[in-house]
Amino acid sequence: QVQLVESGGGLVQAGGSLRLSCAASGRTFSRSTMAWFRQAPGKEREFVAAISWSGDSSNYADSVKGRFTISRHYAESTVYLQMNSLKPEDTTIYCCAAGRPGYCCGSYIGAYDYWGQGTRVTVSS
Repeated sequence: QVQLVESGGGLVQAGGSLRLSCAASGRTFSRSTMAWFRQAPGKEREFVAAISWSGDSSNYADSVKGRFTISRHYAESTVYLQMNSLKPEDTTIYCCAAGRPGYCCGSYIGAYDYWGQGTRVTVSS
């Protein structure tokens, strides 16, 4: 069993930065690919970024490459999403997800077994 709790969302101006945190609990955390997804009202859930259980591999959506960075801090059992150069189009709810063992770094929603409740990010123009 894995439990995920996101934090760090808020209101920022365009061009600003935020760092989202996903605190994970459970014995499977160290073997799970972790990912961030986002979903705006009326739109499908969108893959943002993922990082392997070892932290040596990551993957990003084209829309956030060069602006967002995903990382893991194992001592704190936490996954981060550093978001720079934020745009109004980044406004939505961001959720973290834990993938099943053996799956690495992809955007396939079906490979992620556990989800947090999300944290809201609002970017003003």
